[in-house]
Amino acid sequence: MTELTGMTIAAARDALRKGEVTSAELTEACLTAIDGADALGAVVHKTPEIARERAAAADARLKAGDAPDLCGIPLGIKDLFCTEGVPAQAASRILEGFTPPYESTVTRQLREAGAVMLGKLNMDEFAMGSSNETSVYGDAVNPWRRGNDDAKLTPGGSSGGSAAAVAADLCLGATGTDTGGSIRQPAAFTGITGLKPTYGRCSRWGIIAFASSLDQAGPMAKDVRDCAIMLNAMAGHDPMDSTSAELAVPDFEAALTGDIKGKTIGIPREYRMDGMPEEIEALWAEGRKMLEDAGAKVVDISLPHTKYALPTYYVIAPAEASSNLARYDGVRYGRRAQLAQGDGVVEMYEKTRAEGFGAEVQRRVMVGTYVLSAGFYDAYYNRARKVRTLIKKDFEDAFADGVDAILTPATPSAAFGLGEMQSADPVQMYLNDVFTVTVNLAGLPGISVPAGQDRNGLPLGLQLIGRPWEEGDLLNTAYALERAAGFVSKPEKWW
Repeated sequence: MTELTGMTIAAARDALRKGEVTSAELTEACLTAIDGADALGAVVHKTPEIARERAAAADARLKAGDAPDLCGIPLGIKDLFCTEGVPAQAASRILEGFTPPYESTVTRQLREAGAVMLGKLNMDEFAMGSSNETSVYGDAVNPWRRGNDDAKLTPGGSSGGSAAAVAADLCLGATGTDTGGSIRQPAAFTGITGLKPTYGRCSRWGIIAFASSLDQAGPMAKDVRDCAIMLNAMAGHDPMDSTSAELAVPDFEAALTGDIKGKTIGIPREYRMDGMPEEIEALWAEGRKMLEDAGAKVVDISLPHTKYALPTYYVIAPAEASSNLARYDGVRYGRRAQLAQGDGVVEMYEKTRAEGFGAEVQRRVMVGTYVLSAGFYDAYYNRARKVRTLIKKDFEDAFADGVDAILTPATPSAAFGLGEMQSADPVQMYLNDVFTVTVNLAGLPGISVPAGQDRNGLPLGLQLIGRPWEEGDLLNTAYALERAAGFVSKPEKWW
């Protein structure tokens, strides 16, 4: 069973086509693994009946020779994606009981490609968090441990359930969403690969919104090739999404040659933060050497407005969230608070939102409402939009100077313990996004690749940032880095 669930998507695809294994067998192995992994809190809505039905259909397609790359591959779906007939709660109490009668574009495309949905995966409430500790379902837990320490670690957030499920071999791949690093940070914390595509590459239709100008769906998988295979199916223009780009989808897997000779990789000096752990600094230097040894030219670059990225993000994202989350009022769907006699619609709104939204969501909605209010709109929101334009221009200037990709750390540390960052100061948690938010503000593609381990044996990731719409080139550079790093470690099973 472990051998089957431990396969990469590429290996499983080849085995399915050769008839060495069936999708039904692969799916049953994953369902068994999921049933034995409740301690991880990764899968929050199990869908074994749907999985078996789709596996049988995939086997019929395989037998008929009609087999797209993902046909028969068991995947997990983040709870942010609407899935027809299956709860989609965004890990929030306020969407309790909501079962969408429709399918998100991304999951529909995966379904049409023959992929098998195993269930819905844990996440931070409305994707607001960096540790998967704001979920109504409870914490998701990282399958990795710190040496011999039994302390439970975060799998990162907000796509923590997706990261934990892939790292623990509960599924062969998973969908994630990335608003400020929510694919790349959990991927780094769990030793897997996570890709945030260019904004507009994957449709947002049917994905419960956090911050509409920043959200982007992407694949989380065991290696770079698997991310390329998933992106082939997930990407594409969608007339239902006005921000979806009307561009052809290239064959991302075909771009994986591993040849990066002549490519120029930029190292931004502004990413050298005060107090950066020596292990992160050393891994970054090692990554630079790996790319140089692979034939790339590595140059130092400047992204001067980087220092403003976090405050800019934490003005824009809450502002958009406060607008998006105004639709949750207890009137049409989801949870409605118990009302006292004489309560009117205003009391219903107040009570429903007070008990339906968690503390972090309430905090961000309040911040967002504040910065959008009449007296502060220009002082905060408009100023943040202007700084965002400058951050985007920094990247445009670097690419115009001949840089093909940018190498940075993915996170400022390895995975930390659950509860360790829950302090009275939420800014400490927000600092986890320091290396990732710039990519969302600029709408660029970014990928986290596992490249080493810290002194406690926990995985560490490196991030590559690419030119807009050139995910194929970015994936190829990541493929070269992955081969040079040779990361093959897996967490020891304790769950």
